[in-house]
Amino acid sequence: MKAGVLVFPGSNCDRDLAVAFERAGADVTMIWHKETDLPEDLDIVGVPGGFSFGDYLRCGAIAAQSPITRSLIRHTERGGYAIGICNGFQVLTETGILPGALMRNANLKFICKPVGLKVENTDNAFLSGYSEGQELSVPVAHHDGNYNVTDEKLAQLKSEGRIAFTYTDNPNGSTGDIAGVISKNRRVLGMMPHPERCVDEMHGGTDGVAMFRSLVDAVVAA
Repeated sequence: MKAGVLVFPGSNCDRDLAVAFERAGADVTMIWHKETDLPEDLDIVGVPGGFSFGDYLRCGAIAAQSPITRSLIRHTERGGYAIGICNGFQVLTETGILPGALMRNANLKFICKPVGLKVENTDNAFLSGYSEGQELSVPVAHHDGNYNVTDEKLAQLKSEGRIAFTYTDNPNGSTGDIAGVISKNRRVLGMMPHPERCVDEMHGGTDGVAMFRSLVDAVVAA
C-alpha cells in the first residue's frame, strides 16, 4: 500500500503519522503543501496534526486553500482513502470533505492528555481491527477540538453509522461526545485524538496499531 502524508508549515505530527503507516507496512511519501498534484498511485492520504499556518483565521482554514488540498478533494471524490487527525480533521471539515466544524474547547483551555474512546462502528477499513464497543486510550492535544454539528446532522450521522468514535468522558464539549466521524462512502476518517502517538510501547500504549494495520490490510486485499 502506498500512503502520502501532507506537510504544511506548522505541521508537527507528519513524521509520527509516516512512521505509523510504515510500521503497518505502507510505503510513505511526504508531500509538501505547494505541490499541485498527488502521486497518481497513492492509496491513502494522511492529513497530520499540528498547527498549519499557525492556526491563523481558523484552525485548518488556510491549509484548506493550499494547492495540494485541491488534489486531496479530487482524491476523495473519486473514492480514495484519507485520514485527518487533529489539525487534519479540521482541514477535512474546512474543505467540506467531512461535515461539521471544530470549535474552541468548552473550557477554553488547551487539552493534552490520554482520553478514553469507544469504538462505535467497525464497518470500515479504519476500524475493522477493533470490536464495536471496545474502549481505547488515545492521547489528545488540541485547543479547538469541540466538534459541532446541528441536531439534524447528528441524527443523520447516527442513522448512517458514521460516528467512528465517541469520548467516554467528553473533554472538550463535542456534540454527542463525538471524537471521530467517517464519510458516507466510509473511505475518509476524521478524528481529534492521535492514534499515531500510540503505536509503540515506548509511547505509553499501542491502541492505535490496529487502525493502521487494518487499513493497510483492507487496501491490499481490495
